[in-house]
Amino acid sequence: MSKRIIFHVDVNSAYLSWEAVHRLQHGNPLDLRTVPSVVGGNPETRHGIVLTKSIPAKKLNIQTGETIHSAYAKCPELVIVPPNYGLYMQCSKAFGDILREYSPLIEQYSIDEYFVDFTNMERLYKDPVETAYLIKDRIKNELGFTVNIGVSTNKILAKMASELKKPDKVHTIFPEEIAEKMWVLPIEELFMVGRATAKKLKSRAINTIGDLANYDPKLIKLFLKSHGMLVWNYANGYEASPVRENRRPLIKGMGNSTTIAFDVEDRRTAHLVLLSLTETVATRLRQSGYCARLVSVSLRTNEFYNCSHQRKIFSAIDCTNAIHEIACELFDELWKGQPVRHLGVRVSELCQNDFQQISLFEKDYEKQRKVDRAVDSIRERFGNGSVFRSSFLNSGVRFSSGGTMDDEEYPMMSSIL
Repeated sequence: MSKRIIFHVDVNSAYLSWEAVHRLQHGNPLDLRTVPSVVGGNPETRHGIVLTKSIPAKKLNIQTGETIHSAYAKCPELVIVPPNYGLYMQCSKAFGDILREYSPLIEQYSIDEYFVDFTNMERLYKDPVETAYLIKDRIKNELGFTVNIGVSTNKILAKMASELKKPDKVHTIFPEEIAEKMWVLPIEELFMVGRATAKKLKSRAINTIGDLANYDPKLIKLFLKSHGMLVWNYANGYEASPVRENRRPLIKGMGNSTTIAFDVEDRRTAHLVLLSLTETVATRLRQSGYCARLVSVSLRTNEFYNCSHQRKIFSAIDCTNAIHEIACELFDELWKGQPVRHLGVRVSELCQNDFQQISLFEKDYEKQRKVDRAVDSIRERFGNGSVFRSSFLNSGVRFSSGGTMDDEEYPMMSSIL
């Protein structure tokens, strides 16, 4: 039986790279990757969090997950770009399609990561490392963004290899290279070792991955239970889960929420904020190829009282107007007249949108769905702000606002325990 060969392919600063390439292709002279920039939040109100940052922004100690306000304080010249999830899904599919040319066994691990089982493919292609360089360069030349590729004999070592020096690199961590390349790294660099676990390990003088790998596993199990054995195995490079062919990410729901810069005290303004949130949710729903059977609305008052309401519908929908209409009805049932500072819209119980059953007792939104598709197409070509509803003019409410509340479940790597 031949030795397994696994690639882990990871896009460098994915959202930001994809935004940069898209803008360059559409005539914008600024490459976001060359200046302090971030994707996330709202560039006008500076609300929300950093989803990803450029290398120049990283050098200024801007962190993924910190608030846009905090990042801007570190760099007043920071370029802030709102997320464009439809674009990211297209880019993810595009580089996944290239990978499928090199192996029939491809597993999408997240929107910007794939595992490739290259075992026995040497008969058709060159040496695995040479092929990894070929794939990396093809993605760069054909799609315009860079990736790191880790090459090894299992998923954990391939993933750890891809995390080494970035960007635009190919690295190997074969079993015989673990001590030289992986054990010297700080314990925080090990996959599945978070802040809390790292603190517990360091309290026992386990500061590097090598320290953990060479520690008594019985003692590790005593104070970290089964998770301790998992990370101990990973530190030693032990992992045997297969690359799962054609596993599509399961999305439970999609949502959008926003903290409003002012107290919303009237129903009309609240409905307009809900429309701005629904625009984003419905667009992403259609771009993902889904319809929804459940709509939820949440609100928070200026005194931090939280409540939510949901409604199940007979016919699955992806139409902006249909979702917004239900959202407004739910809000009206919830709202008792208090000033509102936070609103959220969420859809769930998703199904494929290639077939719809229309109820005799519900509205037929087919004409509106055609309008939605036309608007989506225009925005995809000319930008999100190229067309929006006139009701937002001079309203003080942005036509598209909020963050993201997706529930995307990608398969976790199993252990050999």
